[in-house]
Amino acid sequence: MDGYEGLEGEKVLNLSRLNLDNLDLEHVGEERKRDTQQLLLVYNRFIMLPGSICHFSNLVFLDISCNRLAFICEDILRLSKLKTLVAKNNRLDEFSLPKDFGTMSLEVVNFSGNRFEEFPSEFLNLQRLQSLSLGGNRLKTIPAEIEHLTSLELLYLGGNSITSIPPELANLPYLSYLVLCDNRIQSIPPQLAQMRSLRSLSLHNNLLTYLPREILSLFQLQELSLRGNPLVVRFVKDMTYDPPSLLELAGRTVKSRNLPYKREDLPGNLVRYLDLASKCPNPKCGGVYFDSCVRHIKFVDFCGKYRLPLMHYLCSPECSSPCSSNPQSDADSEDESRVPAHRMQKVLLG
Repeated sequence: MDGYEGLEGEKVLNLSRLNLDNLDLEHVGEERKRDTQQLLLVYNRFIMLPGSICHFSNLVFLDISCNRLAFICEDILRLSKLKTLVAKNNRLDEFSLPKDFGTMSLEVVNFSGNRFEEFPSEFLNLQRLQSLSLGGNRLKTIPAEIEHLTSLELLYLGGNSITSIPPELANLPYLSYLVLCDNRIQSIPPQLAQMRSLRSLSLHNNLLTYLPREILSLFQLQELSLRGNPLVVRFVKDMTYDPPSLLELAGRTVKSRNLPYKREDLPGNLVRYLDLASKCPNPKCGGVYFDSCVRHIKFVDFCGKYRLPLMHYLCSPECSSPCSSNPQSDADSEDESRVPAHRMQKVLLG
């Protein structure tokens, strides 16, 4: 045992900064191997996770960050009690993991600062995973299957090249902290409003020009970071509108005037089309739309802290927007052309 000067405490074995490229346990007694619950191998020269790691049968925490790690051997699967695996700042990618990695009982995984270009499919089978960090990799997408990680509470994906957020992310019932900063995300799916446990949402340094109005439903949200996005005044006036087709005009008439019809009166495709009608959010309008609508962005107050640009869809350019986050919103939301710059900064710097 005396050969390892990094030893700290009865349950912690610290072998960091020893310039190791293999794990020689000749001087580690059997009792010591059995009692070790935390093993620190940070700042060494490991290229592969050494197979001798399996001799620490009661290991709960393993940190092998800041090495040259390119592969994780199958021997890690023998660590049945391992709960936390930290392997930051290595050379790992989607081909580095054993195929049965998803059978482990891991609760915390931190593989930030590696070379993953695709989300590791093995991670999607970690049913007990509560915290997952893959920041500073090369990810471009988030798989829809992430909804399988139903125990997840923290998801850190900052510093990648992600362009979109899958709506399935909203199916994670316990997710409280979502970090998607420093990516290339252009829009937020409205389904995220279903995340009732979400307390912190980091979206700074992306390509967002607006937020869906549904985000106002995130009542548990305590932290919202939007700085470094192109949320600027010029987008308030951005309205696009394609004139409705004759089919849509007819459908609007049927739905807005509540004209009676039976399924046997119309072809099946027309019945299905009429069922797709969306109600205009303006309560003074009462109209509907199908494919043709106006994309309208309006800044509204949110929780008394931010002025958020929210996207909502209107049935026509003549229809004014009713979007409000509180009963006084109409009075507070002055004409967008007169919104002072310091009010916009609440969005940019929030």
